[in-house]
Amino acid sequence: MSLQLGMSYRAVYGAVSTIRMAILSHAEDAQSLLGGEIELDEAYFGGRRKGNRGRGAAGKVPVFGILEREGLVHVSVVPDVSAATLLKLTVKKVRRGSVVYTDKVGSYNSLMFCGYRHLKVDHQKYFSSGKVYINGLEGFWSWAKERLIKHQGVSKGYFPLYLKELEFRYNNRNDDIFDQVANYRCDLVPKRD
Repeated sequence: MSLQLGMSYRAVYGAVSTIRMAILSHAEDAQSLLGGEIELDEAYFGGRRKGNRGRGAAGKVPVFGILEREGLVHVSVVPDVSAATLLKLTVKKVRRGSVVYTDKVGSYNSLMFCGYRHLKVDHQKYFSSGKVYINGLEGFWSWAKERLIKHQGVSKGYFPLYLKELEFRYNNRNDDIFDQVANYRCDLVPKRD
């Protein structure tokens, strides 16, 4: 990008980082609840591929995702994938009464006590059973990881910025985002009285 713009790498990186911060700031301010048919899943990002595969892979960043079918996605870096952590985010972001689809991870077992209709897919037996699947969110994980590879490594400190950028791009995949990003960027500038 720096070659295309005829600017130094540092200047372009600084500008893009500011845009990512604006996107993150706007995402934190957005309070809309997701509803209807919802997919929940967790994924691990980063680290080396060798060894420690599977749940709780050492050195990787856990991320929790919520996908509204035919709608938006919300992703968050989480400290762990415990039931308490995932339920807290679900209750904060998903309208009660929604139908929630998950895999059979035990962290989701309490969803029915929080006002959700909870249906599980057992990935050891099949990847879907009629409308019971989480393939939409797993597709988002694949899409996000593919794009992050192009950055040739992202530090854990900056990872939430990149993650929110990917959430923003996915949620606006059919829109021209230039004006929206420009407005977000302007929102960072304090208004003068």
